[in-house]
Amino acid sequence: MIQLSIAENIKRIRLEHGLSQSELGKIAGVSDKAVSTWELGLKTPRMGAVEKMANYFGITKSAIVDDAPMTSLQKPVIPPGFEPMPKMKKVPLIGSIACGDPITAEQNIEKMVDVPENIRCDFSLTCHGDSMIDAGIHDRDVVYIHIQPEVENGQIAAVRIGEEATLKRVYYSGGTLTLMPANPAYAPMVYTGPQLEEVQIEGRAVGWTHWVG
Repeated sequence: MIQLSIAENIKRIRLEHGLSQSELGKIAGVSDKAVSTWELGLKTPRMGAVEKMANYFGITKSAIVDDAPMTSLQKPVIPPGFEPMPKMKKVPLIGSIACGDPITAEQNIEKMVDVPENIRCDFSLTCHGDSMIDAGIHDRDVVYIHIQPEVENGQIAAVRIGEEATLKRVYYSGGTLTLMPANPAYAPMVYTGPQLEEVQIEGRAVGWTHWVG
């Protein structure tokens, strides 16, 4: 039977130490091709090779060949004050969005960016300006957007106005739509009557990444 957990253990240990398959092969006394077959789960290492790796990395042999889940003693120790990186997924980064005076939001995918897997979003946008700074959103932050045509009062949304877009808190009152900045230096944007036909909710902001530097 192919022992995938052993393959995963070997690959994890190798990557944690920043080694190539060739370098790990030298430690274990085998070729890089042999290491490749281990990591693919096609073959398992002989105990002599396992012992060499265990001695080199200062771990138990069972940490390499045990096909059971890692115990708490085998798991990497996370220093106080640090959190492990969450699982990530790729979403498109689409153009830019204004956080001040609206700017044209180009509908081209600039690149794919990493977003925590638990965040339910469809695309991301880069902010420019400081009109949402009191909400914690700064210039150059990447905002995660979940596509939906409507949002609740007070929620932050990506809003298209004609061929431009902006990021604001949305408030409905009767036949009036107010896009409220989170910075007293900027005036609210108010739309009524026929003006509403030019306004479209692109989606709700469900999170953002703050870039320092």
